[in-house]
Amino acid sequence: MATACISRSALSAPATAGAKAVSGQQKRQTSQLVACRCSGVEASTPLRSRLSLQSSFKGDALVGRPVRAATTKRSSERLVVVDEAVVQFIRGVNEQTIPEVRLTRSRDGTSGTATFVFEQPSVFDQPSDLGDITGLFMIDEEGDLQTVDVSAKFINGKPAGIEARYIMRSEREWDRFMRFMERYAEANNLGFVKK
Repeated sequence: MATACISRSALSAPATAGAKAVSGQQKRQTSQLVACRCSGVEASTPLRSRLSLQSSFKGDALVGRPVRAATTKRSSERLVVVDEAVVQFIRGVNEQTIPEVRLTRSRDGTSGTATFVFEQPSVFDQPSDLGDITGLFMIDEEGDLQTVDVSAKFINGKPAGIEARYIMRSEREWDRFMRFMERYAEANNLGFVKK
């Protein structure tokens, strides 16, 4: 259902039966083009020539013309739907190498750090046309967590590993990260070792 704005001067005549005649001053007002936008419909006068919409305002007739939607820039990022928790360095490309994850947490529980260490990650074997490493993306059914604190380790000029650090600044962020890690551990048969 389309909705439109009503301007008193935009009405040419009452649409109900038994309405009073329109005065000369009101006729002059209706001959002027009056427009307003509301929810994707443009209401304007004169009311004669275009599609007539029934308004929820006392049955007054309105002329509705769909307003052309603004063009939106499409994102080049791919929409990814996942069944299980995954880690990605390039959006849409799952990392196959299982990292070593080290967790630290402050004594008061208000902050924490997760350090991911990937030895020989599969992202190095991907063709370069898939894109660049732009961060570490941890994706699960709740959404995604991301960090741009990613560094590569090189040995003899060749990439050998990646280290990424995710910082949690609140208990809420810590809990969300732990839910992701539980799903990631379950999907990859990982265990937890306390040191």
